[in-house]
Amino acid sequence: MNLSELTTLRVGGPAARLLQPATRDELVATALELWSGFDEWFVLGGGSNVVVADEGIDGDVLRVVTRGIERTDSGIRVQAGEPWDGVVEYAVANGLAGIEALSGIPGTAGAAPIQNIGAYGQELGETLVAIDFLDFATGDVLRLPTAELGLGYRTSELKRGRLGVVLSLELALTASGDGLSRPIAYEQLAKDLGVQPGEHVPLAQLRAAVIALRASKGMIWDAADPDSISAGSFFTNPIVSENFARGLPSDAPRWPTEPERPPRVLPLGAPIPVAPASGEYLVKLSAAWLIEHSGISRGFALPGSGAAISSKHTLAIVNRGHATARDIVQLAGYVQTRVMSEFGVLLQPEPVLVGVHL
Repeated sequence: MNLSELTTLRVGGPAARLLQPATRDELVATALELWSGFDEWFVLGGGSNVVVADEGIDGDVLRVVTRGIERTDSGIRVQAGEPWDGVVEYAVANGLAGIEALSGIPGTAGAAPIQNIGAYGQELGETLVAIDFLDFATGDVLRLPTAELGLGYRTSELKRGRLGVVLSLELALTASGDGLSRPIAYEQLAKDLGVQPGEHVPLAQLRAAVIALRASKGMIWDAADPDSISAGSFFTNPIVSENFARGLPSDAPRWPTEPERPPRVLPLGAPIPVAPASGEYLVKLSAAWLIEHSGISRGFALPGSGAAISSKHTLAIVNRGHATARDIVQLAGYVQTRVMSEFGVLLQPEPVLVGVHL
């Protein structure tokens, strides 16, 4: 079987073997058996955040398909092969708040902490308590609390190279007796819902609004929608120094990442202290803005290529029906070059690249 059949981009050649253990115990046993040899191996979840080479993988692919969601005292425990959107659907249906804005994100639950998925003002790290992790180095099943995962913007210690297999997730969710979401933290979402940022709406209403927003950008996988045959956002929003950001055009979106200092209350008549000098902070930029203003528009494609920029969302590279992995990375590299030439920013790919390079 070509891995193109198991990835949302629909590119990728065969693997030496495709292994799909059905239970957690079988998953552990299969992984340990793989690791006892010297063959190459790769762990695959939902295939939504990966670009696999046209030649495939010269090794074994361990596909995580274990299923199951159970209630805990503080939230839920989820097996790694559970589709992520099914996890959100379960939470919303059971009046559990905390991940409702993460609706519609493709892929499996096990991949969520690797990427520290986030959208519309929520990130997984806000609710993740711990993961069960089969560690490649020791062969042990470890319970890793969130603090040990090094979660950051679309990254983690797992993405940065700690090898193993995520077996399950434990999430702390809020039992919402009134069925309301957590405070809405994303302005566009609040606007679509007709409320102000910081307000609450019914969980099901927020989930429906998020799914509609994602669908409007081609970010809900649908075989009938060519703009959804993608790996989602192909580039992360770059984070640069404040000084560098000041050199960009004034209309370039930017979001300082330094947390605000808490207000200080001084006794009446006390002298006002001199504010301590702060170091230069970092600024997050909009990758979509950089792409669009480097001259690459929605629907753009290189001559003769089967890959294109989505007609709905400039951050997505789509397969127009006959793209190869080579087409995908050539277009991504072209985007990188244009943005670097125009703004001096090197965009970083969000998907995992297997056997291909930018």
